[in-house]
Amino acid sequence: MGLTETLCAYNTLFIQKCSYIGVFVLMALESMIAPVPSELVMPFAGFLIFTGHFDPVWVMVASSLGSISGSLLSYGMGVLGEPVVLRYGRYLLLNPHHLEWTKKFFNRHGGKTIFIARFIPVVRHLISVPAGTARMPLAPFITFTLIGATMWNGFLAYCGVRLKENWRLIQEYTHFLDALVLAGLLAAAAYFIWKVKNSRKAV
Repeated sequence: MGLTETLCAYNTLFIQKCSYIGVFVLMALESMIAPVPSELVMPFAGFLIFTGHFDPVWVMVASSLGSISGSLLSYGMGVLGEPVVLRYGRYLLLNPHHLEWTKKFFNRHGGKTIFIARFIPVVRHLISVPAGTARMPLAPFITFTLIGATMWNGFLAYCGVRLKENWRLIQEYTHFLDALVLAGLLAAAAYFIWKVKNSRKAV
């Protein structure tokens, strides 16, 4: 049994045992740096809506609260991480200039960045950390997280309702997209490291 199948089995069992609390916990983990794809949680919840075991309103309440809770925890990690960046950032090719740029970026574009990130695989697991490091104001952070996460969670739950017992197909179709986004992020990180090293040589 592969990793995806194992996660799928554990997630479905956890939701069956813990009901809406299971949805809340898994979506909180999904909003943090944890290997819990929402594509393995919400479609199954949608399937349980179809079978009559779950109420759609409570599914959305549990999933949205879970997404906000996990995002706030990651946000807090980002806030605590600022002193780490200032003290040890040079070992990660980071400096106060990068931190200042991040703060300015989230002050100007934080709302739409958080909203859009909720629909992008991999990125939605990570975006709350730099938002916290940039000290993005909490009110817009929570608002745009709530809107984006609710829309995404609702879409996946609806897909689960429509696909019924075939809800696992969603993960199969999004697996390639996850790999593509991850490859893009790795390429961007490699470019960033290359650019920083070249700028240091030029000094």
